[in-house]
Amino acid sequence: MLTLTPGAATLAQLETIWREGLAVRLDDSARPGIEASAARIEAAAAGDAAVYGVNTGFGKLASVRIAPEDTATLQRNLILSHCCGVGEPLSADTTRLVLALKLLSLGRGASGTRPETVALLQAMLVRDLLPVIPGQGSVGASGDLAPLAHMAAVMIGEGEALLGGIRLPARDALARAGLEPLTLAAKEGLALINGTQVSTALALAGLFGAH
Repeated sequence: MLTLTPGAATLAQLETIWREGLAVRLDDSARPGIEASAARIEAAAAGDAAVYGVNTGFGKLASVRIAPEDTATLQRNLILSHCCGVGEPLSADTTRLVLALKLLSLGRGASGTRPETVALLQAMLVRDLLPVIPGQGSVGASGDLAPLAHMAAVMIGEGEALLGGIRLPARDALARAGLEPLTLAAKEGLALINGTQVSTALALAGLFGAH
């Protein structure tokens, strides 16, 4: 088990994950920040002020308020609408690195994701449950939206995943691994697909493979 500290992970640690497929967990010091940012988002979602992507729509719908009872549907639809990647899936070692990089990102406590969301991502790494992420489709505007949506889809029980090298529907893979799909809370879909973890993992894989 490799323990990672957000903001202090080393290139050597990332290479070890890529080469050896070690199980990964966050250092316990990350939890207070995760909890605090999740609490801020929960308060914003329940408040009267419009907060983009929390209680409003996205893009041209930024001025449209979203009722609290529709928050989960908004986040789920955001993920599914971006699952539009094509081509051969990323390799298992690169996908594992994508998950580790996203775990480090969420672990910094600036994304508003709940501890249970971070815990599921960590559990997927521990059990080597890897989303099937098509290799093409990133628009690169707010990050790797399409490929990260395929990652996030598995977390809500959609799409496909590899478990023990076997490709399965995500819900079946989660069940076999003893995990349950999430119902996303406010802003969590946005937090999961914004970022450059896929581009970074691909760049690192090229670097590590050249060694």
